[in-house]
Amino acid sequence: MLFACVHHLLLDEPEHPLAAWYPNLVVGTPRTDDPAPALRQLCAERRDELAALLATRRTQTNEVGRSALFVPVFGLLADEIGPLAHLDVGTSAGLTLLLDRFHYTYEPGGTLGTPGPIRLTCGTRGAVPIPTEMPDAAAHVGLDEAPIDVGDDDAVRWLQACVWPDQADRFHRLRAAVDLARSVGVDVRRGDAVTTTPHLVDELAAVGHPVLTSSFVLTYLTSGARRAFLAVLDDLAAERDLTWVFVEIPAAVPELPVLDAASDQTALVIVRWRSGQRRAQHLAEVHPHGYWIHWNRQEIARQGGAGLV
Repeated sequence: MLFACVHHLLLDEPEHPLAAWYPNLVVGTPRTDDPAPALRQLCAERRDELAALLATRRTQTNEVGRSALFVPVFGLLADEIGPLAHLDVGTSAGLTLLLDRFHYTYEPGGTLGTPGPIRLTCGTRGAVPIPTEMPDAAAHVGLDEAPIDVGDDDAVRWLQACVWPDQADRFHRLRAAVDLARSVGVDVRRGDAVTTTPHLVDELAAVGHPVLTSSFVLTYLTSGARRAFLAVLDDLAAERDLTWVFVEIPAAVPELPVLDAASDQTALVIVRWRSGQRRAQHLAEVHPHGYWIHWNRQEIARQGGAGLV
């Protein structure tokens, strides 16, 4: 949080001496010597502002690179079911709602999408089912307890500040995605994952098969809230088919339906509810920011491909 708050100040004051160490803020090569004196100087000069930020802000990220993880699963579901209706839980600024507007390069696997300002590259291992065309989604809606308004410059600056400044590619594609969201608009609703999800699933079911996504969101909920969220989905599935695709570290969220709850590797998991029955599949190990997918065919085969959990 302290480093994010410092970053937040530097984004508004890129001429400060400390900014010379930040790869995302300098033109050319950043400094690599000891930045501690410059850091101490900024903290002393801006003590009150830093204290206020630390007291009022919380971690907030919106990693568009994870879209590269969801697209292959959306392709599988579109082939299986037809048009999808997407609900992103914990959507932040709603940038992953734009996933069908990004351009993807899977290595190997080919390219997908229309060339544009957001170009995502994802390495693949195993039989990752890369779709030949962008999966059809009739709607994209986001849900967040404290959403980021892409039209609010200060809120966007905090979102940027939570990106590690040494990963300049993530920082710059976040900026490009915010610009795109401002241009085309995103449908983001304020609400709670447990209490608001049923209303949004009802709404989306009218236009397509409800597909919920979440990525490193439920880690921030209590154990009880995670159990309550899963119970809500079980209740909803008694009335309609639906699907949930999530990216989490299983060991951090043991209440969730995964096939290897002891794993500390980031997992891509699909949970299908069909005719009231829940089936979870651990599809792949993935990079938490979407840089690679290692498809887990052997694990699915070992579990019989349909572990009811």
